Amino acid sequence: MSFLQEIKNLNVLIVGASQGIGLGFVKTLLQDDKIVKIYATYRQPDSASELLTLADRYRERLTCLSMDITDESQIAQVVQKISTEVKQLHLVINCVGILHESSLEPEKSLRQINSENLMRYFQVNSIGSVLLAKHLLPLLRHKEHSVFACISAKLGSIGDNQLGGWYGYRASKAALNMFLRTVAIEYKRTSPNTIVVSLHPGTTDTRLSKPFQANVPPEKLFSIERTVIQLLSVIEQLQENDSGKFFSWDGSQLPW
Repeated sequence: MSFLQEIKNLNVLIVGASQGIGLGFVKTLLQDDKIVKIYATYRQPDSASELLTLADRYRERLTCLSMDITDESQIAQVVQKISTEVKQLHLVINCVGILHESSLEPEKSLRQINSENLMRYFQVNSIGSVLLAKHLLPLLRHKEHSVFACISAKLGSIGDNQLGGWYGYRASKAALNMFLRTVAIEYKRTSPNTIVVSLHPGTTDTRLSKPFQANVPPEKLFSIERTVIQLLSVIEQLQENDSGKFFSWDGSQLPW
């Protein structure tokens, strides 16, 4: 029996739930009767219409909160809001990540690198997660087990990097993994019942991966629903000595 199955009433926070994998987690977890409360963050309401519609339908169980993960004051405000309603969280999954946007594309060579784009990658993919770990500690530090998980990427593995390119994305995900490894060490002292992990979801059919799906074999392009089920299965099997590790969607441990 996993630790999540042992807890009867769970409180969950999904960060970056407006679409993609984050929204998929919300939809799946709403079907689990053991989960009493789900908090879900989004950045812009115009891209979170489906999430906000779910909140209207599940008013007692789902609370949506606006938050930009690059703004520490907003993180603090969201955590304070949650703290007024519940005293503990059992599962936090940060799904926020960026690969491309209007003025940002993965670099194919050194010629394409500029400091502004690198900073954007690190702000979204790396720094936000460690700020979450900082502010969420009081809600994760309790007698029951809890998990703090962040969606990373196999491309952030230094040992697995055979192709090069995508400098900002790779480096920011590698930094995320180091942040979480370091958080896990401190949490072992300050919140010993919390397991901290990085998770590689595999290539999932989302807006993030859409421009890069052409060369992905159909069997390796996962639906959002499949990715969520696979990652939840990994989370449910976590043991205390897994804290600070980097896991793939199939439960295998990835090299740093």
